[in-house]
Amino acid sequence: MTDPNPSSSRPACRRVDDIECLHDRIPSWWTTGMMVCLAFAPLYMFFHHNGTEGRSAVDRYERALAANMNTQMSQLTGVTMDGDGVRKFMDDDSWLSVGKSVYKTNCSSCHGQDGGGIVGPNLCDDSYKNIARLDDFIKVLVNGAGAGAMPAWKGKLDDKQIVLVSSYVASLRGTRPTGGRPPEGREIPAW
Repeated sequence: MTDPNPSSSRPACRRVDDIECLHDRIPSWWTTGMMVCLAFAPLYMFFHHNGTEGRSAVDRYERALAANMNTQMSQLTGVTMDGDGVRKFMDDDSWLSVGKSVYKTNCSSCHGQDGGGIVGPNLCDDSYKNIARLDDFIKVLVNGAGAGAMPAWKGKLDDKQIVLVSSYVASLRGTRPTGGRPPEGREIPAW
């Protein structure tokens, strides 16, 4: 398309892919909006990202997650700290997801996100160092193992969280994650 006024000082426009170039100025409302955003950005960054506790989106998310976890834990009744308590939640996906979140928060740094083991042993194979029955998961979490290599979680996790994370870890058996550590300990029979 050619310029209808050939004597104007604007360069001629060319049509490329049906997009017309008009060489008009940016609208003032757009420029004003951009300037307001640029003026507001440092204030926003200072308020939310200056290191003050509780202001960032991550802090608010963690508080909401903790409140949700407390609500879920208050609904959990009849938890026993034994193999039957662990077995009770192994097939309940909603409670396994709670156990998974406790695992990811506290255990994944040593045992890996998928349980394949990093510093700690692989939790997905059939060989275990300190586990022979489902009850032993609770004993290891409460008392620790490996002369302090596995810390005791009794003071950090409550009984319900210990049972739920034990159920989640027991449910990992046989999942075979890629890149996991080789089997350690002795092979034990199926749950």
